Amino acid sequence: MLPFVKLQGAGNDYIALDGRNKNYDWNQLSLDMSKPAFGVGSDGIVVVFESETADIRMRIYNPDGSEAEISGNGIRLFTKFVIDSKIISPNKESIKIETGDGIKTVYPKIRDDKVISSRVEMGVPNFVASKIPISVPSISDNDSPKFPLEILGKKLDITCLSIGNPHAVIIIDENVEDFPLVEIGTIVEKHEYFPNRINFEIVNILSRNKIRARIFERGAGETLSSGTGSTASASAARYNGLVDDNVEVILDGGSLNISWDKNDMAMLEGPSEEVFSGIWPH
Repeated sequence: MLPFVKLQGAGNDYIALDGRNKNYDWNQLSLDMSKPAFGVGSDGIVVVFESETADIRMRIYNPDGSEAEISGNGIRLFTKFVIDSKIISPNKESIKIETGDGIKTVYPKIRDDKVISSRVEMGVPNFVASKIPISVPSISDNDSPKFPLEILGKKLDITCLSIGNPHAVIIIDENVEDFPLVEIGTIVEKHEYFPNRINFEIVNILSRNKIRARIFERGAGETLSSGTGSTASASAARYNGLVDDNVEVILDGGSLNISWDKNDMAMLEGPSEEVFSGIWPH
């Protein structure tokens, strides 16, 4: 019997679990719990562990059972879970969370001892090909990771980057609603150019401080929202000189805000809500 809480942020939903002093096959558990009809239904699970280097440790698993390095929405929902559950003191102005992409600092907004939103230091977006990583014959390790790719008859002008996990972003004039994201995303995710698979985002530029994005997550498929996907979308638009330093990202599940400080640190801000809690019987 395993207690859980399901949370969502801008439509991106995760199941939060306290994994301290518990011995589960977390990969299989995420596969089972994430199923919409046979499980709880989610974009994955976030699991609490003790940390020797931060306030707490988060491990995150995709719906296909694979483990992810980081999730921007996942870490915000994880923050709500550990504070609302009193695992971490709600009196702290910030908490440091150990992730697969290092230690992240999160600044929660608390009302009546409950987290209602959070701002997350996502790190400096990395546009070095070898660090993403990508393996494109025409691109050397230190080149700019921009290149054309033709999939199902569509020529994609791709900008790749890492936000702790790898992303391929295309900025298009065609309305993102009309783009065959699932068909093309399924191929792009597993393309030979991307040795660790890749997340895929399509973007319309609406203004210097607003974009519209749809997101195909590695290991999850199309999602209503993604923190790293939103950060990657806005960062790619900024890298290409199309937006300023504060960007609203409009997603199918809501909106998230991305900004950068003077050191190019990307900051993600958005809501965190509890959907329901329960007991997993297996």
